[in-house]
Amino acid sequence: MAMNIQIFGKSKCFDTKKAERYFKERKIKYQLIDLPRYGMSKREFESVKSVVGLEAMIDEKSKDYDLLKYLAYDSDRAEKLMEDPSLIK
Repeated sequence: MAMNIQIFGKSKCFDTKKAERYFKERKIKYQLIDLPRYGMSKREFESVKSVVGLEAMIDEKSKDYDLLKYLAYDSDRAEKLMEDPSLIK
């Protein structure tokens, strides 16, 4: 059974580079999706959200985090994350 590994991250992020190194060292094929450049499809977003949860997806270090933390509803936060992938970890 072949697995398709996808890394959703930022090309300049330390954790993203660490994940890439992990798979390269083990000669495991993977695909990097650079979030600021390509974003996520709605289906990918929902899939990741169902596994890790919405709060785990939010990048508190993002310069626009203040805009997100004042939204009261998860649905509003999710919509903002879809609009602006730079807010995703």
